[in-house]
Order: sequence, then structure tokens, then C-alpha cells
Amino acid sequence: MQRYQRRRRKSVAEINVVPYIDVMLVLLIIFMATAPVITQGVNVDLPQAEAEMMPEDSDTPLVASVDASGNYFLDVGDNQNEAVDLLVLSDMVMAQLKLTPNAPVVVKGDASVRYDVIIQLMATLKAAGVPSVGLMTQPAE
Repeated sequence: MQRYQRRRRKSVAEINVVPYIDVMLVLLIIFMATAPVITQGVNVDLPQAEAEMMPEDSDTPLVASVDASGNYFLDVGDNQNEAVDLLVLSDMVMAQLKLTPNAPVVVKGDASVRYDVIIQLMATLKAAGVPSVGLMTQPAE
């Protein structure tokens, strides 16, 4: 009688990389989808042509101003001609938005002021909870 010997299977010493490829592709898709969201910036809808006047039935706008030397102002209350710090301006805007949540917010900047000063103001307004900011311009001659 012949006896059949069982052969022992050798263990496979290879790593199955298919699950790792699947995970890598999923992570790649996630990073591609979230990368545009992570970039910093202030969204401004620039007009395509001449600017339109604000509707008369809207609430009185909050006007945040920057003069030529980079001082910040907010046209609220009795202290309209008094320069304020960005943190104070942020607190004032938050308080005003609690009173009138639908009030539009407009930035009025001097033509000679640096771009960075306007961006700092707009970033402060965004941090204060302002959903959108308008830019005030002079009417075309």
C-alpha cells in the first residue's frame, strides 16, 4: 500500500498591496476635494460693468472705512470720526449685526491705501460674522 504524504504548503511571504492601493486612492480623492476649500482668501463679487445703487428699501448699511494713512473707522453712533483698532471694530460690527442682522456691510477705502490694509479689514469683518461685504466706489464721471 502506498501512503500519500501530505505536502506542507509554504507560507506566502508577499504583502497583498491591493487594500493599500484602495486606501491611497480614497485619500487622494479626499485631498483633491478638500484642497480648494482650505485655501485662504476673501471672496469679492466684482461688478461686470458699472456699479448699481443700493436698493432704497434695504437697511442702513454699516460702512467700514480706511483712510489714506491706514486708520480704520466704522460709521456707527456718535464716534464716526474716531479711529478704532481692528479688534474694537470687530466687536462693534458684531454688536450692530445682533441689532440688525440683515444690514449690508460696505467697505470704503481711500484710493491710495495699500491692498493689505483692505484685506485685513475684510478678514476682520468675516471673522465678526459678516456673510458678504460690498465695496463702495465713486460714480463714474
